Amino acid sequence: MTVQALSPVRAGAVALAMAALVLTPSIASAQFGPGPGAGQGPGGRFERDERGGFDRGQRPDRDGRRGRGEDTVMGFSRERLGRIGPVMREQVDRGMFPGAVTLIARRGRIIHFEAHGFRDAAKTQPMTRDTIFMLASMTKPIVSTAAVMLIEQGRMKLSDPIATWLTELKDMKVQVERRNADGTTTTEDVALARPITVQDLLRHTAGFTYAGSVRSPRLKQLLDDQNIEARTANITGDEMLRRLGQIPLMHQPGTAFEYSISVDVLGLLLERVSGKRLDILIKEMILDPLDMRDSAWFVPEGRRSRLAEALDSDPAKAGMWTSYRIFENPADHGQYFKGGAGMVSTAEDYFKFAQMILNGGQFEGRRLLSTKWVEFMLSNHTIGMGGSTAASTGPGYGFGLGFAVRLQDGFAVAPGSTGDAMWAGAWGTSFTIDPREGIVGILMAQGPSNRVHTRMLFKNLIYGAVVR
Repeated sequence: MTVQALSPVRAGAVALAMAALVLTPSIASAQFGPGPGAGQGPGGRFERDERGGFDRGQRPDRDGRRGRGEDTVMGFSRERLGRIGPVMREQVDRGMFPGAVTLIARRGRIIHFEAHGFRDAAKTQPMTRDTIFMLASMTKPIVSTAAVMLIEQGRMKLSDPIATWLTELKDMKVQVERRNADGTTTTEDVALARPITVQDLLRHTAGFTYAGSVRSPRLKQLLDDQNIEARTANITGDEMLRRLGQIPLMHQPGTAFEYSISVDVLGLLLERVSGKRLDILIKEMILDPLDMRDSAWFVPEGRRSRLAEALDSDPAKAGMWTSYRIFENPADHGQYFKGGAGMVSTAEDYFKFAQMILNGGQFEGRRLLSTKWVEFMLSNHTIGMGGSTAASTGPGYGFGLGFAVRLQDGFAVAPGSTGDAMWAGAWGTSFTIDPREGIVGILMAQGPSNRVHTRMLFKNLIYGAVVR
């Protein structure tokens, strides 16, 4: 890979200006912040600092401090924000990942945007803010948002059975385990108590599962043998659905949260409902309106030098790389677009999406969702059901429509607010959206084996810098 120069943020996207890129033997780091005139204006738009410079501690900031004695920006301690770079450097040195990009915004103003460490596994190319990362499951909130947009348009309803469009799934069964009098167990496949609905796909209560996490050896073998997740070879959406329809569910629909291929199925549903290929639909509905130019389902040759890598020593890297195949356009290789895992993006692009959600459905004058639907998406839709999001979020979270949602301020392993939303990706990316505090935090890294550690570490750093 070749070193890419830091590029200015495109006009009209976010109110940022360039600063010097500082290089040391173990880390490349540059912190960016808009001037004090920048902030969120009417209608969710961003106002530009006409002076075009950094908030370098020489001008009044939003908190009313002046000169070098100022210590806060948008209620964040500058000194505490300064902890993020050294901690990321330590993670690089410990071998958690080659590098990372971190971004924090409050009330629409980006107050921290840093590139840390290196883009490549060999640690020869400095990380830059425009680096492209594999999102893995951070694809899910984007595709889920498109589903809600179609519901808003009257194209479908949450209560609709998915078999209305996905006829391959109309005769599905559920595997039930029964304990015999002699202590042995047997399995039986029984009929669905009710149909799988659109809402079930959005909240992972359809009864689907992942081969890597399913507790039934039988279901794991079926999912692997039928290549449902396209881990070993390309498979069309129609063929995937045909095979999936023959594999029993793990749970009855609507009874338990089971993290799963539900959003991959949702992506195929959106194609049938809209009559468009998923990548085209998402581009038209979300990526183009938000100017997310570096977000897609594959990385073309001209952008591959900007792709972040995981360390070769990461035990998860080889198998995941084989599964993702992001140098191939799925449309050209007979592969269905994975609504639950397939996208790539940058920190800046994903910030735009997250800020749109925080703004109640709008960004820079464009409304994608109604405020009431965003509120509904970020409410708990798994009340009274079994299962837990804890493997991804830690304790204290339920699940809404595409997002995990915090149920109370306490009973968690990192600070936050009741109602904050988050999700993360298996490659090492994560985000948090805190409506009560007006905060968006983005971590982009490629360290799959250490992903839970790093996402919670960054969340601690975000909230550890909030002082008002």
